[in-house]
Amino acid sequence: MNGSEGEAISISRDHLTFAYYVTGNGFGHATRVAEVVRHLIAAGHVVHVVTRAPDFVFTSETQSPNLHIRKVLLDCGAVQADALTVDRLASLEKYAQTAVVPRASIIATELEWLKSVGADLVVSDVVPVACRAAADAGIRSVCVTNFSWDFIYAEYVVAAGYHHRSTIWQIAEDYSHSELVLRLPGYCPMPAFRDVIDVPLVVRRLQKSRLEVRKQLGIGDDVKLVIFNFGGQPAGWKLEQEWLPAGWLCLVCGAPDNQELPPNFIRLEKDAYTPDLIAASDCMLGKIGYGTVSEALAYKLPFVFVRRDYFNEEPFLRNMLEHYKSGVEMIRRDLVTGQWMPYLTRALSLSPCYDGGINGGEVVAHILQDIANGKNHASNKLSGVRRLRDAIVLGYQLQRAPGREIGIPDWYLLAENEVHHHTASPNNEMNGSASLEQLCIENFEILHGELHNLSDTMAFLKSLSTLASSADPGKNTEKHLLREQVAAAGLFNWEEEIYVTRAPGRLDVMGGIADYSGSLVLQMPIGEACHVAIQRNHPSKQKLWKHALARQKAKGQEFTPVLQIVSFGSELNNRAPTFDMDLSDMMDGEQPISYEKAHKFFAQDPSQKWVAYVAGAIVVLLNELGICLTDSISILVSSAVPEGKGVSSSASVEVASMSAIAAAYGLNISPRDLALLCQKVENYVVGAPCGVMDQMTSACGEANKLLAMVCQPAEVKELVCIPTHMRFWGFDSGIRHSVGGADYGSVRIGTFMGRKMIKSAATALLSSSVDNRTALEKVHEINSNEYEEDNIELLKTEASLDYLCNLSTHRYKSIYAKKLPESILGKTFLDKYISHDDTATTIDPECNYGVRAPTRHPIYENFRVEAFKALLTAGTTDEQLRALGELMYQCHYSYSACGLGSYGTDKLVALVQQVQHRKSSQCGGGTLCGAKITGGGSGGSVCVIGRNCVQSSEEILEIQQRYKVATGYLPSIFDGSSPGAGKFGYLKLRHRPLLDVHPEV
Repeated sequence: MNGSEGEAISISRDHLTFAYYVTGNGFGHATRVAEVVRHLIAAGHVVHVVTRAPDFVFTSETQSPNLHIRKVLLDCGAVQADALTVDRLASLEKYAQTAVVPRASIIATELEWLKSVGADLVVSDVVPVACRAAADAGIRSVCVTNFSWDFIYAEYVVAAGYHHRSTIWQIAEDYSHSELVLRLPGYCPMPAFRDVIDVPLVVRRLQKSRLEVRKQLGIGDDVKLVIFNFGGQPAGWKLEQEWLPAGWLCLVCGAPDNQELPPNFIRLEKDAYTPDLIAASDCMLGKIGYGTVSEALAYKLPFVFVRRDYFNEEPFLRNMLEHYKSGVEMIRRDLVTGQWMPYLTRALSLSPCYDGGINGGEVVAHILQDIANGKNHASNKLSGVRRLRDAIVLGYQLQRAPGREIGIPDWYLLAENEVHHHTASPNNEMNGSASLEQLCIENFEILHGELHNLSDTMAFLKSLSTLASSADPGKNTEKHLLREQVAAAGLFNWEEEIYVTRAPGRLDVMGGIADYSGSLVLQMPIGEACHVAIQRNHPSKQKLWKHALARQKAKGQEFTPVLQIVSFGSELNNRAPTFDMDLSDMMDGEQPISYEKAHKFFAQDPSQKWVAYVAGAIVVLLNELGICLTDSISILVSSAVPEGKGVSSSASVEVASMSAIAAAYGLNISPRDLALLCQKVENYVVGAPCGVMDQMTSACGEANKLLAMVCQPAEVKELVCIPTHMRFWGFDSGIRHSVGGADYGSVRIGTFMGRKMIKSAATALLSSSVDNRTALEKVHEINSNEYEEDNIELLKTEASLDYLCNLSTHRYKSIYAKKLPESILGKTFLDKYISHDDTATTIDPECNYGVRAPTRHPIYENFRVEAFKALLTAGTTDEQLRALGELMYQCHYSYSACGLGSYGTDKLVALVQQVQHRKSSQCGGGTLCGAKITGGGSGGSVCVIGRNCVQSSEEILEIQQRYKVATGYLPSIFDGSSPGAGKFGYLKLRHRPLLDVHPEV
């Protein structure tokens, strides 16, 4: 359908009427609609545009009596908190108020209006309800878009609550009434549409030449011009004159009238025709959206972009930008602090090479005219396969953890990406190369440590070999690499030594949230782990990224120590793949930066909050051990521990990072002490009020053993071998867990409130007992009996209770349980008790906290864990397994009583019970025996215990499938164990070039 650039649309015999609906999301949709409308009007047709966009967007190029603009808003798009941040919950709530609550009246109104204007075709970009209204009116409809709202809102549903999922299904059902979608380049998966026709970029034409625009602005051709474009939405930042290099000017789109601009920044009028200005500029600085990307590609303008949080259109457009050598990513921190120069300089060095069609407006108008005239476009023979692929990708989207971008499978990119130059996915191209097949760990000389027969470590070393090979300037492999791989390839001096560490995630078998109350816990390190590679270099030998080098030069510094980090998997997450900072910024004068300042520093950019888990280890070592930061540090992080699943992905990153830094600095830190340091990273730098059991398991655990630890604060008692006749599995519920969430924190506060109340009650009882004993001694002149002495000693201990788990269950039940309220208002508690004595949490005076259930849980949980540990070494009987399972069930329901349950974890436990009892009644003995929620609760994973046999594995797979049927989510299964970081130690490597391994003959 790609017509020639100059081809005109032939006027149809019939003068057709089009109803064109425009979504309320930004200007990009309206501007591309305006281009299609221009061609339809030129062909003699009548177009009714339904929009809330300003009239000038449509009338600046098309002034005709055949153009009618109707000011109606039928959807809301994405509600933005600022120019770079989407408010996910507000978006869903506003959509509900805009399109769901008044749905019936909207459809009735549109039905009547469509008939009144005599619409021949309804076109939507990309308003869902318009397709349904057209179907009810008996009018054909077509969508023109690069994404659909069911895909975008899938992200928001995961974060805002699954009760919003009906909104997604309603939107998809509305789209299904559309006859087809005219799909624009840079598209997202869109399974709701029955058929697809791919069309070129829809881009507004130029009205003036570069020379004309610059002459009108009074700017010579020798002046470098950047256009500051955030989609017409004011960014809200104060722009400073020194942010631009000398000889540069900046055109500012959407600047508020009251915003003062420096003399080298030029305010553009609200109705400025941006295509001409873009083409007249040397580069663009802004956020990614279809309008900005399409015009940057069309006019071969380098685009310096800043990531926008939680908008799933972005990675697809970003990939296209970078493929056509048009994109440079700017870190948000550098945007708001004015560190623009290195990015602008880098942009000028690009050679944008988009070679696809840019006459999409003309092509789309042709197709719309044909459909309105009654032409039926033949169904794409691959349409069914495409919809299945899109549906699978959308399924990934709906079930993944929030805050992460969609993981785009290689087969989707290969089969469906508009970038036709890809003949294979990047990973397949690399792995398929004959020379790279030869790369293996033999390319590294292991100077210290061993692999422990770990296949994931072998794979990580192979990935390092691949990176080392791609860094060879004689090999042109960069175009086949993801951006994070390109950054990682240039991260290290491959001739120098590199240290590698490994730390696993963990499965909470018993203990969970009782850890911060001093409980005994039983934890198992899982097979999934995080690897970290680190290298120290003298600053003069550090390979700096260009913007970091430019930053140093701007400060007049030379050879200053710099921290550079690359995180693998960034393209599957809503985070920037790289981070860098001057290590001097970790110092406050002669002293290390405080934890409070470090927390604020790493929290300021959502796309780089992940850095706190890695760089936070350096902050802690500075504060606690006084290391000296004279060298530059390069770190590569690669984690296979899934995030938000309750298996301690954060602890594995912290422990692997801390281990790597310790190895690089020659620090001999015991695994226990290392775990305690990592807890400081999470508590003080990340800002999450967690206990230490996660870090302790990751650091001190061993394969196929349960780490038994008393959290007072962290005493490892022993490693308990898992008997060979039993086995543990983990199920991911698909509901994200976060120890930084309100549920975990409020339950922790309620627990510490309960401890304070018990201590207060014990103090009162002690005072009363002493007074009574004194009175008896005076009257009877006899000593108190032995019972009274013992009772007073108990009360003294309980009045100074350090850990809640040191209170026995019978003492709690007989004396204190009835003295605790079910809940209490924060202000009421503070007025009476002043403080709850927990440095990791803060009481909100206006919040109501549960007390009795959170206090009871750790007391009884400690008893359950002790019983569980004792039973593990008992005889291998069915009674043993049933008793262990019963203890896990009791733990699970105690979590729920605290308010830490969730639909997904409850459903998984219920399925285990159903399979267990069904098998018992049928076979006389089930093989699965118990299950419980893990870790911090409120989602995450479920731990299951059962007999180590084939039947158990079959039952686990059955539960996996039954959970999918019940929820639509296929849970991951954690099965296996691996050594902790202490057992693994570290690898010290030296790379040997491939030539040394395979010399030419």
